[in-house]
Amino acid sequence: MNIINPATEEIITTLQEDNKASLNQKLQLLKTSSKDWAKKDLTERIKVIRHFSELLETEKEKLASVLTSEVGKPLQQSRNEINGARARIQWMTENSEKYLSDEQITNTDELKETISYDPLGVICNISAWNYPYLVGVNVFIPALLAGNGVMYKPSEYASLTGLEIERLLKLAGVPDGVFQIALGAKDTGEQLLDMDFDGYFFTGSYRTGQHIYERVAAKMVPCQLELGGKDPLYVADDVKDIHAVAAGTADGAFYNNGQSCCAVERIYVHEKVYDDYIASFLKEVQSWKSGLPTEEGVYIGALTRKEQLSVLENQVKDALDQGATLLQGGKRKPGKGYNFEPTVLTHVTNNMKVMQEESFGPIIGIMKVKDDAEATKLMQDTEYGLTAAVYTDDLNRAKQILKQIDSGTGYWNCCDRVSAGVPWSGRKHSGIGATLSHQGLRAFTKTKSWHLRK
Repeated sequence: MNIINPATEEIITTLQEDNKASLNQKLQLLKTSSKDWAKKDLTERIKVIRHFSELLETEKEKLASVLTSEVGKPLQQSRNEINGARARIQWMTENSEKYLSDEQITNTDELKETISYDPLGVICNISAWNYPYLVGVNVFIPALLAGNGVMYKPSEYASLTGLEIERLLKLAGVPDGVFQIALGAKDTGEQLLDMDFDGYFFTGSYRTGQHIYERVAAKMVPCQLELGGKDPLYVADDVKDIHAVAAGTADGAFYNNGQSCCAVERIYVHEKVYDDYIASFLKEVQSWKSGLPTEEGVYIGALTRKEQLSVLENQVKDALDQGATLLQGGKRKPGKGYNFEPTVLTHVTNNMKVMQEESFGPIIGIMKVKDDAEATKLMQDTEYGLTAAVYTDDLNRAKQILKQIDSGTGYWNCCDRVSAGVPWSGRKHSGIGATLSHQGLRAFTKTKSWHLRK
């Protein structure tokens, strides 16, 4: 398996993919060793995970460099990702005793009723390439804290980062047989779906998530899916600083080259502020530096996957064929690397691909609307349900709109953010289940109810 630098198209290295025999050997090791891990006191597991977080900080520059080399994101954004992962780990380690310890429900002289949270066993984590640290720690950290063994399959586009994660977890004290890595692409993933795991946790596209869900359904084990989105954002007419809103929402659409599940993917702007918003939005986008992701100050790096260039070109063509206006970008950049110009389209309609199909790239469609009712109706028009955002100076106005949107997260005067203390969940084609928060910790457990009568 060749690991390619998307910014230069050079081969970084070549790795040996796992096969059926090596995967089965790793699974048997996990099944044997995870039992001892589960018997360890929770405080011991917490100590190990905290050490892992410290190692992320100690080796941050090296880890960021590796990440940038294989996914193409600017170096500072790679550092930011590692910092964000450490913040999530901190919340999990500080709260795991509260949410993973036995919970007393009834406590009388005659009767005690308690809930205990046992590990699932050995779980399979098929992870994503766009934020391998962030989406990774959402799964394997709470899984390990809860006492599970983990088979971790990094995306083939983030394999080197996956190997670094494995190295540091084991350096921190996670036993070799408790965390194993499965290297490879689609064939490796398919083999994992045939194996005897106690739960599957996937981050990626709706199409792949649906396939996984169907393939493992007969096993009747937990299958949690963190999938994509077509996240809408509405800018109302009462915002006081339209320039700041335009800059902030542009960042929400284009950060990490738009390769975020919760990136802003379609924008609706009230007609009274539309012209000012467009002018400020374009000014912000045009101020960004594009180039090699290792260069200082670069905001737009390379796309991770070459195939996505054609997806974006197709969305631009479809929009223009239906009457959209191209204000910025719209094509690949010449030369080496999987580079696409930051693209802004106006006069779009909701039946265009750019407003319906997940873009996962530096492209945005912006539509003028006459009032809140029209904006709400258009925001609801999607098969996805990950996030939705409203910018207005009136909280009640925002809540009234967001309550009508069937999404796992609602934002008021912010967007494209995730916090460890609240659930990260999707509805409809955006997924099943939740990571983060107490729900994310307990997702890796099975409950036992205790009825103890004296």
